Amino acid sequence: MKRHIIATFPVLALLIGAACAQQPAEPPRGTLNSRLTGDLVPTHDPVIIRQGDIYHVFSTGHGKRLIETRTSPDLVHWTAGDPVFTALPDWATKAIPGSNGIWAPDISYVNGRYRLYYSVSTFGSNRSAIGLATSPTLDPKAPDFGWRDEGLVVMSTKDDDYNAIDPNFIIDRDGRHWLTLGSFWTGIKLFELDPKTGKPKDPKAKPLSIARRPAPAGGPAPVEAPFIIDHGGYYWLMVSYDYCCKGVNSSYYTVIGRSKDITGPYLGKDGSKLMEGGGTIFIRADLQEQQRWRGPGHAGWLHDVDGKNGDGRDYVVYHAYDKQADGAPTLRIAPVTWGADGWPQADY
Repeated sequence: MKRHIIATFPVLALLIGAACAQQPAEPPRGTLNSRLTGDLVPTHDPVIIRQGDIYHVFSTGHGKRLIETRTSPDLVHWTAGDPVFTALPDWATKAIPGSNGIWAPDISYVNGRYRLYYSVSTFGSNRSAIGLATSPTLDPKAPDFGWRDEGLVVMSTKDDDYNAIDPNFIIDRDGRHWLTLGSFWTGIKLFELDPKTGKPKDPKAKPLSIARRPAPAGGPAPVEAPFIIDHGGYYWLMVSYDYCCKGVNSSYYTVIGRSKDITGPYLGKDGSKLMEGGGTIFIRADLQEQQRWRGPGHAGWLHDVDGKNGDGRDYVVYHAYDKQADGAPTLRIAPVTWGADGWPQADY
């Protein structure tokens, strides 16, 4: 979600307008996306998790709604909740002057607490920071509910070759904790974390590079919004290419690659390297004859484990801009199936 020359989430006017947008009727196509209803806008850079019988979506926030929240009992009917923050934490205000938003959260459950990583930055700058908030529960009615800000995790400045936004947390099969992040500049980075603190294991260690797009003459080649999945003996890296945040003119799309090692190299189905701007297209805009859902990207993932038998479905969550609602950034969710060739396909 991000920024180099472009903003990665909608400007304030778009957010306010989108919040009032009504969802136009859509002929049923048999997909989950065609049945989504309720508070779907504005949703930008969503991530999803389930606690008990309730699904929770967190997404970019602005103004006094810093990190939007939504819940659903069935993945179909969505209700907006209170924001995680109503003001930036003091450390973030001091570290990133001029920022008034919290972007691209990431949610996970670790050692008895929910971890919410989040981004603080300003448009077009890599003076950016990743923060961390934790809570023992996501249920606002629970007596122990409450987000505790844990402060700074990673920060980048103009002297760095990366941008510390768009975090995603994962524990690998060896039990090591990692945070991947990045937008524009030299691409997607990977930091090893201390399992106890959720912060870098070695603050002086240089991050590993796992995806980038070599810039063509005359401009940048955007890559951002990393998310790593562990499935079938591979680690799968999703990233978004091109530009978000331009409403129906957004050119965002999502690609995926896989690697036997979490540190890479990540390759597309055709062997193309994500370190060279390759990968396999996973989510793209509607076909030209439809043209409703534009700029689909900043994908997150849910492995929805069934408590009865330990088996569950996979879902990808993302945002897209709705041409029938003035380009409102809208929540989208698609079931994922795994083909005979071992590669995922989203039913969007």
